[in-house]
Amino acid sequence: MLSKKVKLHELSEQEKVLTPTYGSRELETAVPKYEMPENEMLPKTAYNIIHDELMLDGNARLNLATFVTTWMEPEARQLMAETFDKNMIDKDEYPQTAEIEMRCVNMLSRLWNSPDHEEATGCSTIGSSEAAMLGGMALKWKWRERMKAKGKLTDKPNLVMSIGVQVCWEKFVKYWDIEPRYVPMDKGCYLLDPEKALELCDENTIGIVGIMGITYTGQYEDIKALNNALEKYNAETGYEIPIHVDAASGGFIAPFIQKDIVWDFRLKWVKSINASGHKYGLVYPGVGWIVWRDKDELPEELIFYVEYLGGKMPTFAINFSRPGNQIVAQYYNFLRLGKEGYRKIQQTCKEVALYLSGEIAKMGPFKLISNGSDIPVFCWTLKEPQKNWTLYDMAERLRDRGWLVPAYPMPDNISDMVVERVVVKEGFSHDMADLLLKDMRRHLEYFNSLTTQTQSAIAVSQDKKINVHFHH
Repeated sequence: MLSKKVKLHELSEQEKVLTPTYGSRELETAVPKYEMPENEMLPKTAYNIIHDELMLDGNARLNLATFVTTWMEPEARQLMAETFDKNMIDKDEYPQTAEIEMRCVNMLSRLWNSPDHEEATGCSTIGSSEAAMLGGMALKWKWRERMKAKGKLTDKPNLVMSIGVQVCWEKFVKYWDIEPRYVPMDKGCYLLDPEKALELCDENTIGIVGIMGITYTGQYEDIKALNNALEKYNAETGYEIPIHVDAASGGFIAPFIQKDIVWDFRLKWVKSINASGHKYGLVYPGVGWIVWRDKDELPEELIFYVEYLGGKMPTFAINFSRPGNQIVAQYYNFLRLGKEGYRKIQQTCKEVALYLSGEIAKMGPFKLISNGSDIPVFCWTLKEPQKNWTLYDMAERLRDRGWLVPAYPMPDNISDMVVERVVVKEGFSHDMADLLLKDMRRHLEYFNSLTTQTQSAIAVSQDKKINVHFHH
């Protein structure tokens, strides 16, 4: 979010300052909000001022809008606190943290079925956004290599993807001067159609993005069908258009509870995969991962060898300094949970999502768009417009007990459709699902009472008109 410079001259004196009553014994003057105070204060006082303001934020555990992890075990929190001060880039000074990052990349490379004879190639990132950028950059550089080998121009690259991609891909094509070619959604079909995607491809296409867990609906796109269509298309055209899989959520779900879905490096044209460790990787924000099929898919041009604090090291991340504690927390989860632990957690999340979506579908006015059977995320719309309320009203009323359940329009082409969505994460139990359902039913009763009141008011009004008519 962009920050704006507050114009102090437009504020009242009261708006310029914080006046914490509990601190009246410690503070002789109010604390300025938008400029640094002249003097220091006690640590406890500063803590209390900030702590009290943050109470106005929503409760993260009741935030069913976010995909981001909102709970970790105390031991993981302790490890994170112990490693806040380790700069991830200082691999010479913190060699064991660097080793832990490499172990995580190897684990993910094997989890996503990278060819056994290849060395694991990848790195940690700040969320899936940076990981997606790195994957996209590699696509562009590899495409440029192929075009130069043919003696062709490289000034008009394009990237094909669903209109339902996460906003990081919109940023990527703008930052790296690439033409976006979006496959639209249609009502009743919210997934990438391989044939429609191929219709947008040409020799300047650097790749196609497939999504394992669309943000809007929580559904998996059929990466295997896309790969098979590409195999035929590339053979006919002589192109070598690859696939990048945005598995921000699904990369930590499908390998554990949907092993029959083939979506990863087992497919020939899948060259890179990104995932969010801070989503269903179960780590606090914000850590992401990017893994390539093999070392040849990461162009040497993108690797920098840096002399840094006494050591020479390769780096191909966009960001430089960041805390190593996120990588440590990811490694903790891998060791602590193992495949079986992840399977149990993700399966439970899926079961809760299916239960919750099923009960919401029974309420009457709602129509499910998805049910949480892919990633444990689902959304619904209204079967028909309601007279006195919308899904935005439902989202607003659910806040009365702290629930954050977003309502939003679908992408272009079907933007007239408004949906409401729930993200089920670790820590959201059947009991909490029942509490949410109880509140939704309570609000439906309220909306229905509004309809009844309106109808009664109309009836009274009409009766008065009739009486007046007869009186005259």
